[in-house]
Amino acid sequence: MIVARSLRQHAVSTLITVVAAGLASGLVMSVFTVSEQSKVAFTGGDIGYDAVLGAKGSPLQLVLNTVYHLETSPGNIPWAVYEETKARPDVRYAIPYAVGDNLRGYRIVGTTSEIFDVFEYQRGKGFDFDRGRAFSDDRMEAVLGAKAAKDLGLDIGSEFRPSHGVRFQPGTEHAEVYVVTGVLEATNTPADQVVWIPIEGIYRMEGHKVAEGKETVERGAKLIPDEWKEVSAVMIKYHSIAAGMFHKNDVDSGKLYTLAWPIADVMGGFFNKMGWITQILLYVAYLVVVVAAFGLLASIYNTMNERRREFAILRALGARKSTVFSVIVLEAATIAFLGSLLGYAVYLGILSVATVVIRDQTGVVMEAFAYHPALLWTPVGMVVIGAFAGVFPAFKAYSTDVARTLA
Repeated sequence: MIVARSLRQHAVSTLITVVAAGLASGLVMSVFTVSEQSKVAFTGGDIGYDAVLGAKGSPLQLVLNTVYHLETSPGNIPWAVYEETKARPDVRYAIPYAVGDNLRGYRIVGTTSEIFDVFEYQRGKGFDFDRGRAFSDDRMEAVLGAKAAKDLGLDIGSEFRPSHGVRFQPGTEHAEVYVVTGVLEATNTPADQVVWIPIEGIYRMEGHKVAEGKETVERGAKLIPDEWKEVSAVMIKYHSIAAGMFHKNDVDSGKLYTLAWPIADVMGGFFNKMGWITQILLYVAYLVVVVAAFGLLASIYNTMNERRREFAILRALGARKSTVFSVIVLEAATIAFLGSLLGYAVYLGILSVATVVIRDQTGVVMEAFAYHPALLWTPVGMVVIGAFAGVFPAFKAYSTDVARTLA
């Protein structure tokens, strides 16, 4: 009762302090949650395949280019390497990728129709068609990811001309026209932003080199010799963990190509190197909490002079010193608790914006309502900090001289 009346009497200062506490707790929860979810999403999580084989270079660049469609390709490898990989008895499936083109900024990936039959973008989950069918490997057809189809305004029967390069520039369109035969169901992965076409189309597209010094072969011409063909990468699923280990040893010993295996370790190393960014954000969040705590202390302390008579009357009516002390601490804890409730709204607002930005830039979807321990201990910690912030003003009220104050 006393606490509620005090909060109403000092509504403006209470509101300001509640908002500060809400911003502090919301920021802390957001930093922890976004950091954790992004790490889980980018370190492989439930990715259904195990490794990526590509040109000699950085495993991280290889993974970012093929799994997340964010980087440029580090180079090409011979078609024969893909066939050798696919023929290994310890490989469940191997899917070739050829990249280097786009459709108005959306990545075009040349591959085989096998990707729609055996490939798993997540463990136990393969591509399903929302409408239409898979492309034919020998035709100028295409299958679109859900987000690519929506954003590009394309559907079954739509025609388009690919553009050269991974970034769209007007005037770089190829002469070839592709027809959309299918649109995939949303996967909430970077694959939703991909335009899939037959890998044969990549080899025969105007202006492309099949291999070093080997010009494009026109569609309808004789078969392209395998020794001319190259792929950007091979997506691999093994029968066992040991199979991946043996294959990596074989690739590393040859020193001609790069095998990014396991994918989670490659991305985990990246996040470990970039962990200082998260630490800085956490330090900023903690600093905001400290500022909010001092703001709470100042808010209550500044009201002590005008409330001295109130506490003196309470004491004269028989209230114990400990009761007065408890009232102040409870008031501070209540303000912190109200701030924590507001913090959930701040958290949802920040995460909603972060989710949209991350999805638009990478295709990775984050869960706004996913549980993280910070969602529980941050409000509890905020209430504890608030209670401690009320201790000093409580001592001031505790030591009020009743006779002098009433006189």
